[in-house]
Amino acid sequence: MQQKAAFTEKKFVITFIFVTSLFLMWGLLHSMSDVLNKHFQNVLNLSKSQSGLIQFSVFGAYFIMSIPAGYFLKKFGYKPGVILGLILFASGLFLFVPAANAASFTFFRIALFIMGCGMATLETVAHPFAAALGDQRRSDQRVNFAQTFNAVGTMIGPAIGSYFLLSSDTVRSTDLTSVKTLYVAIGCVIILIAVAFMFLKIPALTDPHIEASATDLDAVNVDAAPSKKLYQHSHFVWAVAAQFFNVAAQAGTWAYFINYGVDIMHFSNEKAGYFMIVFMGMMALGRIVGTSLMTYIAPNKLLAAFACGSILMCLIVAQSLGWASYIALLMINFFFSIMFPTIFSLGIKNLGSHTQQASSFIAMGVVGGAVFPILMGQIANHDVAKAYYLPIICYLVIFFFGYKFYKVKTA
Repeated sequence: MQQKAAFTEKKFVITFIFVTSLFLMWGLLHSMSDVLNKHFQNVLNLSKSQSGLIQFSVFGAYFIMSIPAGYFLKKFGYKPGVILGLILFASGLFLFVPAANAASFTFFRIALFIMGCGMATLETVAHPFAAALGDQRRSDQRVNFAQTFNAVGTMIGPAIGSYFLLSSDTVRSTDLTSVKTLYVAIGCVIILIAVAFMFLKIPALTDPHIEASATDLDAVNVDAAPSKKLYQHSHFVWAVAAQFFNVAAQAGTWAYFINYGVDIMHFSNEKAGYFMIVFMGMMALGRIVGTSLMTYIAPNKLLAAFACGSILMCLIVAQSLGWASYIALLMINFFFSIMFPTIFSLGIKNLGSHTQQASSFIAMGVVGGAVFPILMGQIANHDVAKAYYLPIICYLVIFFFGYKFYKVKTA
């Protein structure tokens, strides 16, 4: 009888803790960017569509940096990859000081882009790094465990951002002292983590993409067609499209969550920001429930069902029905929860030697988050509730992927 694999090994514990901290930090900064949307609307007198350029800067960096980060990882390894990501991350955060001194939104966008490059590098490195820290039979569980802390970070971000940025906002004030203080403090934490990584001794690792035996290879890639070009695998092409629209819907929904609370529910800026903690908590709950349901329901079917749930919630949100619509808005994040990892896993099935390349392209689908907040912002300038009709297009694409186009075609 084969012995059950351990979650990780004693020699990897310290390294795994450090890697898990990376998931928390980029989750925290991602969700703080959505608080920053409202803060810049208040203090720099930006329109909703203009503030959507925050997401354009961050997610656009993912599109630019994901492939170079992958090449850097392949050539230099995990530890240098993490250090590079942390240095870029911290550099972007420290650039908030001259940007705040100049009260320049353009300068802020440059800082956010560099910060996004660091985050993209860390995401590219951290997922396979976590997978490699132990027996490969438990690699998926290690990555999912680390992603749980990413969800924790998305809950901490709005709490910190609301307290430091929204609690004392003054319209048309260009006092950005709180922005400088907060982002420099986080930058210092990032530098400390980078220094710790420099001195961290990492034991020899196993590449999670190298199969242990020919038997395992046959089991994993029984339907693989190595002779086919990557783009000839239709389920992969659909996964790239689905991931693009998935992150587009997420970025737009998150970007104007606080605006919905202020404009439709008539909350204060600070109260609307604190409700974002509940909003992110719904995503964590959705991951727990969704992972449990996958024991009984095929992932593609659950993905299609959650896409239908998101469509229904968007329709309710757009009606401005008070608390009924606001609860539906909270539920969008519940249904969103499983989409990114499920699309990812379905898209790389049975691709054999194409798997790593396919992973890079699916990860680049994050660029959808760069363009959609701007489009939603154009509608939100007039009616933020009606802007939530737009993500329905995204969820329809995800539904069709989960319902039909996820299938692996061998011919």
